[in-house]
Amino acid sequence: MMTRYGHIASRVIAAVAFAGTAALAVALTHGPARPDQATLSSNLTGGPCAASGLRAWLGLGSGAASSDAILTLEFTNVSARTCRLYGYPQVSAYAGSPAAGTQIGSAAVRDTSVRPRPVTLTPGATAHAVLRLTGTGSFQPTACAQVTAPELRVVMPETGRGIMAARPVFVPIRFAACSRKGTAFMTVQAIQPRPGIPGFTMP
Repeated sequence: MMTRYGHIASRVIAAVAFAGTAALAVALTHGPARPDQATLSSNLTGGPCAASGLRAWLGLGSGAASSDAILTLEFTNVSARTCRLYGYPQVSAYAGSPAAGTQIGSAAVRDTSVRPRPVTLTPGATAHAVLRLTGTGSFQPTACAQVTAPELRVVMPETGRGIMAARPVFVPIRFAACSRKGTAFMTVQAIQPRPGIPGFTMP
């Protein structure tokens, strides 16, 4: 399975389809050097992962047969020290510059089907959180007010107990989003160890 993932992770992914006119293009960057080094830990070993020491990118996605798309937000430790992540990243659609941009619609709702547990990342290791995007065609036009979002704004749970970091990271991706506040068009799970591949179970 790891050999298969290594083959997949070196490619550029095509598009993940939404229903109607919405389309989602997902680009896969270079995979982590040591994906087996991200582990669950009952102890809060190492310091919290600072945003400056993490690289956020999009992994493989699925959703061609429905209006939904399931993606993986990947977080690689690019620092020289072991660190930890715990909890849910805060994810929202975003437009504009980091300093003067605006959030589009409501932030992703927490999907509590996966229990948060501390994840330890050695240098070069990767963890992931599953992000589900609901196609805008699933909502009434007046309830959604569809726009095209150019990127995701991600705020990491920087401390071991899930307190949010002050510095966000931005992941480029164009997708159809609901600009109307209160419409839940995204959900995000807690951070899990190892790179994520929807539909596959990593050993």
